[in-house]
Amino acid sequence: MKVMLQERADVWWASLLHTRFEDGAIEVAWDEFVRLFRAKFIPEHIQDRMEQEFLSLTQVSMTVLEYEARLAELSKYAPHIVTDERRKPKKLVMGLKPSLRTRLVAFYHRTLDEALSAACRQEGEMQQYLEEKKASQKRPAATFQRQDKKKEVYQAPQRPVTTSSAQVPSQHSPGVKKECPHCGKTHGGTKCWMIAGKCLKCGSSDHMIKDCPRLQQGVQRGAPAPAV
Repeated sequence: MKVMLQERADVWWASLLHTRFEDGAIEVAWDEFVRLFRAKFIPEHIQDRMEQEFLSLTQVSMTVLEYEARLAELSKYAPHIVTDERRKPKKLVMGLKPSLRTRLVAFYHRTLDEALSAACRQEGEMQQYLEEKKASQKRPAATFQRQDKKKEVYQAPQRPVTTSSAQVPSQHSPGVKKECPHCGKTHGGTKCWMIAGKCLKCGSSDHMIKDCPRLQQGVQRGAPAPAV
C-alpha cells in the first residue's frame, strides 16, 4: 500500500511539474507544494477535522512532551496559525493542565521552545512534590501500626468477670430457705416440726406450741417471740 501511494504521488508530481511549472523551470516554494499535495491527496473534510482537533487540543492525561508532539503533528493542518511564531507558545501554554497553566500563563515566553522548557520544569517539580507528599502520608500510618502491635504484645490479658453465687442466689442453692407448705415457716432442709408432732416454737417432742415454756416466758416479759 505504501509503495502504491508513493508511485501515485510521483506520477502526480511529475505531471504537475510538466503542466504547471514548465518541467521545473519555475521554482516551487515548499509551502505551495504542501498546499497542492494536501489538496490532491487529503480530502477537505479531513483537513478541516484535523485543524479543529489542533485548535481544541489540550493536555488532559498526556505528559507535556506527549502533548507538544501531538500539537506539532496537527499543526501542519493549521498553517495560518503556526506561521505566527508568537502564537505557538501561547497555544502550548493555554492547552496545558490547569495546575500547570496557572503557573505559566502570567509569564511571557518568546518562543515555543522556551514555553516547552518551562512547562517541563514545572511538571517535574509538581511530580516530585506529589511523590514526597505521598511518602510522608505513608510514614505516620506505619508508625501507628507498630504502636498498635506493641500494645497487643505487652497488654496483660484481662480476667473474665464472674458473678459470685453469694450475690445472685440460685433457686437450687442449699443456703436459700423456702417456705414450708405445711407450717408456713422457712426451716431449710430439716423435717417439718408440724409433721413430726413437735413444738413449732422450740422443736421439743414433749409439748405442743401452746404449752411451750418459751412462748410463756416471752409473753410474761412482753418481748416478741423469736421466729424459727
